[in-house]
Amino acid sequence: MAIQHTMEQRLEQLAERRAAVEAGGGEKRIEKQHAQGKMSARERLAALLDEGSFQEDGAFRRNRTTTFGMDKADMPADGVVTGSGSVLGRPVHFASQDFTVMGGSAGEAHSIKVTEALKASLMTGTPFVFINDSGGARVQEGIDSLSGYGKVFYANVLLSGAVPQISIIAGPCAGGAAYSPALTDFIIQTRKAHMFITGPGVIKQVTGEEVTQDDLGGADAHMGRSGVVHFVADDDEQAILIAKKLLSFLPQNNTEDAPIVDPDFVVEPNEKLRDILPVESNKGYDVRDVIREVVDHADFLEVQAGWAQNIVVGFGRIVGRSVGIIANQPSVMSGVLDIDSSDKASKFVRFCNAFNIPVVNLVDVPGFLPGVAQEHNGIIRHGAKMLYAYSAATVPKITVVLRKAYGGAYLAMCSKDLGADKVFAWPTAEIAVMGAEGAANVVFRREIEAAEDSDAKRAEMVEEYRETFSTPYMAASRGLVDDIIDPADTRRQIALALELLSAKRELRPAKKHGLGPA
Repeated sequence: MAIQHTMEQRLEQLAERRAAVEAGGGEKRIEKQHAQGKMSARERLAALLDEGSFQEDGAFRRNRTTTFGMDKADMPADGVVTGSGSVLGRPVHFASQDFTVMGGSAGEAHSIKVTEALKASLMTGTPFVFINDSGGARVQEGIDSLSGYGKVFYANVLLSGAVPQISIIAGPCAGGAAYSPALTDFIIQTRKAHMFITGPGVIKQVTGEEVTQDDLGGADAHMGRSGVVHFVADDDEQAILIAKKLLSFLPQNNTEDAPIVDPDFVVEPNEKLRDILPVESNKGYDVRDVIREVVDHADFLEVQAGWAQNIVVGFGRIVGRSVGIIANQPSVMSGVLDIDSSDKASKFVRFCNAFNIPVVNLVDVPGFLPGVAQEHNGIIRHGAKMLYAYSAATVPKITVVLRKAYGGAYLAMCSKDLGADKVFAWPTAEIAVMGAEGAANVVFRREIEAAEDSDAKRAEMVEEYRETFSTPYMAASRGLVDDIIDPADTRRQIALALELLSAKRELRPAKKHGLGPA
């Protein structure tokens, strides 16, 4: 005879089972996480999500593998917490790997849960946040584990350009697992985490090279050398704060605009902007000083701040509207464009275009970096990415030439010919094929060689070239600059242009996709 259970008994059983799931790998393993300065999977979600908004999916999902003792393994939620909630009042979907459950290893059910959460994100048009803390593929599940990774990668690509994807690397992320973050839009890595395809042990065995985990796949290595990560956080708490701030600048999906947030309506002339550029045209300065005077509340979220520092990219707001800012950095390598800065800028422009975020370009660029290594490593191919990204972008594009804008680099920083909707120039702008010194040696070579005092003649010719071509007035006379403005009026001019261009519509030829430089 079947035993009948009352509703109260069934609810008690449910509570017990849910408590077991929420306990993850148990107190001792959670304490070990804390001892390492890391949060548990659920603690991270509690810090990320608005209070009371957490809704879990698949809490009672279990693996179906029976080999190698897996039929007896206790793996609450199969080592990953998935579901939905809200961040700053806006819905998100998430996955948070639980290192206390079998090292957060990814098996079949684990990866299917992540894939289902990704697809729910796409279906509802909500951003996806994936918190990575995993020992890698669950070896006991063999090919099923690898298949799970493939499903996650495929879903990452489906979401790409449709909803924002943010990865937080909060623990180990090795082997195939590293490719899911690489397919997302932004990676935030803590200094307690490591990410690599092959670890130090395998590298030593195969190549004989010895390297520490930090030097190989630590956050600083990926920021300063590889350019893989976009933000570095000291710990889980800071990583989550960065994710929240980043989400505040972004729309929910590619069919929406970013929200208007805390607009600063003050656009009166700002005389501080007149004093930032040095008198000497060959002297560096920090372009972030310009950015902070232009954006609302001096609030600028720089992306990949430690990589390719000769260009600065990041998010700000102007009168409440999110904008992506791309600016040459004269204090680093004189602001030249090279392979890494071209990759950094072009990827950022493509993200902004995918998610309807206008781009503002602050130009002070002497050219592309010359050198054998740059040529042999493909500066042509990489530099072309900037030309492609700007030309393909249909969002509002506003360019302000602060000082130097020479040669192909002038074009690559979103000139009028690459589709800039508005181009402003400060009176200090020098827009030319090359700098006056180099140009005079080419244009006036015979006159200089024939002169009795060649040095004096060269100086004279340099000044003549500078007065004729190295000014914004020649470009303005050709319609390549819309207006020459007082630096103090920069914020107001950009704000007016953004308001006008908010209704911009631009049709492009019908095609599957373009074939940009790889």
